[in-house]
Amino acid sequence: MGRKNKYEDPANRRLRLITDRWIFGITLVLVIFGVLMVYSASAMLAAEKFESQTYFLSRQAAWAAIGLVVMVVTLNIDYHFYQKPWVVFPLLAVCMVSLIAVFFMPPINNAHRWLHWRSFNLQPSEFAKLGLMFFIAYWLCRQIPDRLEDFWKTFFPAAAVTAVMMGLVAMEPDLGMALSVAFVMLVLMFAAGIPLRQMATLGIAAVPALYYLLFHVSWRMERMLVFIDPWKDPQGRGFQSIQSMIAIGSGGFWGTGFARGRQKLFYLPEPHTDFIFAEVGEELGLLGVVTLAILFAVFFYRGLRIALRAPDSFGMLLGIGVASTIVLQALFNMSVTVGLLPVKGMPLPLVSYGGSSMLLTLTEIGILLNIAQQAKRASDN
Repeated sequence: MGRKNKYEDPANRRLRLITDRWIFGITLVLVIFGVLMVYSASAMLAAEKFESQTYFLSRQAAWAAIGLVVMVVTLNIDYHFYQKPWVVFPLLAVCMVSLIAVFFMPPINNAHRWLHWRSFNLQPSEFAKLGLMFFIAYWLCRQIPDRLEDFWKTFFPAAAVTAVMMGLVAMEPDLGMALSVAFVMLVLMFAAGIPLRQMATLGIAAVPALYYLLFHVSWRMERMLVFIDPWKDPQGRGFQSIQSMIAIGSGGFWGTGFARGRQKLFYLPEPHTDFIFAEVGEELGLLGVVTLAILFAVFFYRGLRIALRAPDSFGMLLGIGVASTIVLQALFNMSVTVGLLPVKGMPLPLVSYGGSSMLLTLTEIGILLNIAQQAKRASDN
């Protein structure tokens, strides 16, 4: 008998299909880079507050390890599992209940955004986006292609669920995250082929509420004014934005060198979380921030490529949703850091300190990689 080709073995064939190498490689690079930058940005702060330079490092490394395990698990779960009604609706219910449960927790920084027990914190709104993504993709696939233009049977139920979720998140209060929830729905509806006039109807209906939340809530109005001119309040609301731009500007082309930044020395508040991109700019310079931006751009391209090659509509919608939300969040974080958008706490995916964001992002990437795996299998058959 001739020698058996090793690729004929199902286990080996599975290994060949395990991932999109670009997505997988970029993910590992960003996770490792993020852990290193969290240490660089937080070491002095951790030593001052917790008497240990590795306080944030150890926690971020632990969440990264857990997240990578979860990514591998979700990579090996057929994404069609999330299309089953007995999976979609319980997950959506858990998301809604957890968003309500935060209001029974003691507030942190005057906001009810976390479920916390001792040193364990979880931000339900992060996971609610994924739960909504499953529901919208499932719901739209039920209507393709016959009832996509039916406003009451297709658009309205999806918009109503999204509106409830947005309302709960906005009450925390977290308007930025509420808008990102809306983004999930709009991206999936656009990808599915929902008529633009229906999405415009939702936008017009949301304008009065958005106007009130932006211009009739005093602290948000102050934030908008400070965004226009942060030097009006350089020691108050404009402080973080100014220090962020100083950090990026002082990095030049090459940067000051890893762990040699100065703004993290109690000038830039919480440099390891929402403003870690400023530390990248200071320590690694223009070269570092451009490289990071290119990595997210390639991630987006490869993610859309996977989605468009998915074997069915559900995989296509899920892939587009995952790739779009991760990269939009990265773009939003970078824009805030360089002063293009008002200051809003939103982490840089896979890089900023934070267990909820890390776990959710790696879970989503595992799903995206499974879509790539299923697409490759379908093309081979």
